[in-house]
Amino acid sequence: MARILTKVADFRVAVPVFARTQTLSQPLPGSVVILDSLQILEQHQSAEQDSHEIDPYYRLLVAMGADSEQFLRAIHRGVRGYVLRDASARDLVAAVRAVSAGEAVCPPRLMSVLFDVVSSQSARGSGNRQRLTRREEELIPLIGRGLTNKEIAAQLHLSEETIKSHVHRILRKVGVDDRRSAAEACQPSAVGSGD
Repeated sequence: MARILTKVADFRVAVPVFARTQTLSQPLPGSVVILDSLQILEQHQSAEQDSHEIDPYYRLLVAMGADSEQFLRAIHRGVRGYVLRDASARDLVAAVRAVSAGEAVCPPRLMSVLFDVVSSQSARGSGNRQRLTRREEELIPLIGRGLTNKEIAAQLHLSEETIKSHVHRILRKVGVDDRRSAAEACQPSAVGSGD
């Protein structure tokens, strides 16, 4: 990656290698910090959580998988760009340029995840029940009881993969990162008393 970026005339690569044990040095305002691991970012932020300063730099995750949960976690961690592992060198350069200009970058195939989250938050903010399917509604109490996908699949006579897909859609629609939060958000008391 550093080799690709150093060939771009108007880019300056300050730290070409980032080891897992290093901490992020203070980049210049407007700099783009490129990481290939969400875990490294989370470790850094955990170590720095006592600091309430706003970071003066932009974060760009590269070589990432198309996992929607990880994508949403990255956004919650302040990432401005998310580039998949199959992206070309041209895509990488374009992402760095866009992020350094203050824009956000994400793969088109994950754009629907953002739309689903915003839509569900709008529905939640207006007091409406999230638009879950009847099957998704059926899963909520089972998820709330702490059952695994395998246990739910056995109880409903469905495949474990089908249950996994339903759970991922529920998380996206509700706009949360974990199963317990989804179950809590979908309880009747969490929806509002006007129903």
